[in-house]
Amino acid sequence: MEDVAMRINGAEVKASVDPRVSLLDMLRETLGMSGTKKGCNQGACGACTVLADGERILSCLALAVQYAGREITTVEGLAGEDGPHPLQQAFIDNDGFQCGYCTPGQLCSAVGMAAEAARGVPSYVSQDLTADEVVLDHDEVRERMSGNLCRCGAHNGIVAAITATYGAAR
Repeated sequence: MEDVAMRINGAEVKASVDPRVSLLDMLRETLGMSGTKKGCNQGACGACTVLADGERILSCLALAVQYAGREITTVEGLAGEDGPHPLQQAFIDNDGFQCGYCTPGQLCSAVGMAAEAARGVPSYVSQDLTADEVVLDHDEVRERMSGNLCRCGAHNGIVAAITATYGAAR
């Protein structure tokens, strides 16, 4: 067992885990934080997406010990004292979920994606790879969120919610 200390959703957390335990399993099984979902457990669906120091990662592929000393944000950490995160409210307003299983990963991924775009990180569909600012239009959002799957058909609502919050439609 190895002691792992990190900051999760603004709180200092310390847990004793096997060095082979994924961050996802530490969150869910050791810490009882059930918001982050286990989908494929192979890094293909994005349901387990969390933010590590503001960057999106697949927690099923990350060993908990790799993230010792880092700031982890899960879906539980997105809302503020004054209510839901603006993106969470946009998911409600735009019917961005049906079953809701992928929603935590979609939310964390979109927050990380917006930060990438704000830094000028291009995607496969970016027209100007040297631009300092990326406009999150329909095509950019769909491309950048392609690693997060929705199996129940809420994809159009998800894209609408993200675009309403961060994109060209604002």
